[in-house]
Amino acid sequence: MGAELILEYLWVLVVLVGLEGLLAADNALVLAIMVRHLPEKQRKRALFYGLAGAFVLRFGSLFVISFLVDVWQVQALGAAYLLFMSIKNLYDRFKSRSGKEEAEPVIREEDIKEATPKEFWWTVAKVEFADLAFAVDSILAAVALALALPPSGLGTVGSLDTAQFAVVFAGGMIGIIIMRFAANIFVDILHKRPNLEIAAFVIVGWVGVKLAVMVMAHPAIAWIPHDFPHSTVWQLIFYGVLVLIALVGWFSSGPKKEESQ
Repeated sequence: MGAELILEYLWVLVVLVGLEGLLAADNALVLAIMVRHLPEKQRKRALFYGLAGAFVLRFGSLFVISFLVDVWQVQALGAAYLLFMSIKNLYDRFKSRSGKEEAEPVIREEDIKEATPKEFWWTVAKVEFADLAFAVDSILAAVALALALPPSGLGTVGSLDTAQFAVVFAGGMIGIIIMRFAANIFVDILHKRPNLEIAAFVIVGWVGVKLAVMVMAHPAIAWIPHDFPHSTVWQLIFYGVLVLIALVGWFSSGPKKEESQ
């Protein structure tokens, strides 16, 4: 590979890392919501195991992406689960506020009880499933960028040129690491600003809408144009609404007040 070609590949890798970081933001918030009920030690373990599994899933997905693209049911189940989780938690919160009972006390980090092995591994399984649902969107975007690169002549891995495969793989793995650490940051923020959870669950539902849009654009469903989920218009709408929800939630929720002794 010549120097010019190497620079072109490095530039696409930088773009991919930025893209993965952008995609990881909403995904990380979903993971934070899934593990927030665990104490810090178990939470970090759950995210670590989720990260390890995500590496395997993303690596395997590169070889079977043509198959995964056809399995729209994975994203459909992911969309249904996220929408259910969002609606249920928002309903429970607003029902509690509108009822006569007092608002639930703020749960401190030190008061969170350790989960049983069954509860812990069920949480890890949900994290893995969520990442699988997100993986298709992420890998398709990465492959689309990589295929625009000229072949390196170094052979092939699956259906991709070896250098193209390496770029997609590196971008995806860096994105997963970003998502893992971002999830920890989001969990800390939710503990410091518990009222922000309402906005967080609205965002979880909005991410569910994002997956539902991808399902509706699938060739097997074709309720909306196939290219719409990756269009500039939809990306601007999605991230514009996402940022708006986050800003409204942030400014309408104050930091957790210290309890008087």
